[in-house]
Amino acid sequence: MKSDNTQGLSAGRTFSPAMSARDWTMLLTLAVLWGGSFFFAKVAVAEIPPLTVVLCRVVLAAATLHAILRLRAIAFPPPARWPAYLGMAIINNVIPFSLLFYGQTRIGAGLASILNATTPIFAVIIAHLFTADERISSNKAAGIVLGVAGIAVLVGIDALHDIGADVVAQLACLGAALSYGFSAVFGRRFRTDPPVASAAAQVSASSLVMLPIVAFVDAPWTLPVPSQAAIWSVLMLGVVSTAFAYILFFAILQSAGATNISLVTLLVPVTAILLGALVLGERLGASDLVGMGLIALGLSAIDGRLWRGLGLRFRQSAG
Repeated sequence: MKSDNTQGLSAGRTFSPAMSARDWTMLLTLAVLWGGSFFFAKVAVAEIPPLTVVLCRVVLAAATLHAILRLRAIAFPPPARWPAYLGMAIINNVIPFSLLFYGQTRIGAGLASILNATTPIFAVIIAHLFTADERISSNKAAGIVLGVAGIAVLVGIDALHDIGADVVAQLACLGAALSYGFSAVFGRRFRTDPPVASAAAQVSASSLVMLPIVAFVDAPWTLPVPSQAAIWSVLMLGVVSTAFAYILFFAILQSAGATNISLVTLLVPVTAILLGALVLGERLGASDLVGMGLIALGLSAIDGRLWRGLGLRFRQSAG
C-alpha cells in the first residue's frame, strides 16, 4: 500500500511538488560540503587506509553532533527509535561507503561518478512504489535524464568507454546508488525528530557498525602516525562534511522529500569542479560548462516552476 500512514519503507507527511528557496539553499550548501569532501578524502587516504578514514569520519561526526545536542538541550532519539536508525546507518553509510570504496579501487573515478549519479533515478522509482505523494512525473523523469547526461559530459564521455570492463565493480557502484535511493525514502520516517538528533543517531550507529570491521581489516593501532595535513583533512571530513552535512540532509529530507534530497548527487560533481577552479586554480573547459548547463536544466525541470511559467506564457501569447 502506498501510504505514508504505514510503518513500512516510507513514513512521513505530504511534500509539496516544488522545493522552496530555503530548500534549494540547503541543497546547494550540502552539495558544497560533500563536494569539498573529495579534497579532504584525497589527502587523508594517501596516508590512512580508506576504511579507517570512514571510521574516523563518523566517530568525529558523532562526537560533534552529541556536543551540539548537549549545547542546544536537544534529546537524543529514544531507544525505541534506535533499530530504525541502525537500519538507516547501514543503508545510508555502511553499505554505500563500502561498495563505492570497492568499486573505485577497480574502475575510474569518472565512471564511478556517473554510476553514483543514478541515485535520483533509483530514488524516484522507490518513492513512486512506496509513497503516495512522491510519484514519477514527466518533468521529474526528463530532469533526471538531463542531470545524468550532464554528469556524463562533466566528467567526460570517455569515461563511458570503460562500461563492461569490470562488471562487478560497476554493479557495486550501482548498488551504492540503489542503497542511497532506499535510504532517502526510508529516512522520511524520522520527520518527527530534530535533524541534528537524526544525524547524531545515524552516525553513532554507523560508528558502532564500522568499529569491529576496521579493527579486523585495518588494525589501525599498528598504523604510523599520519601527517598534520592528513589529520586536518580527517577533522574536516568528520566535522564539516559529515556532522553539519547530515544536519542539512535530514532537514531537506523532512521538508522536501526523498526525490529532492537525492538530487544532491547531481550537484556534488559540479561543486567539486567549481571548488577546484576557485581553490586550486584549475581551468574550466567547454565540456564543464555544457555539463553544468545540462544539470541546471535538469534541476529546473524537476523543480517545475520555470517550465510551468514558460508554458503559461506560451499559451497566453498563442491565445
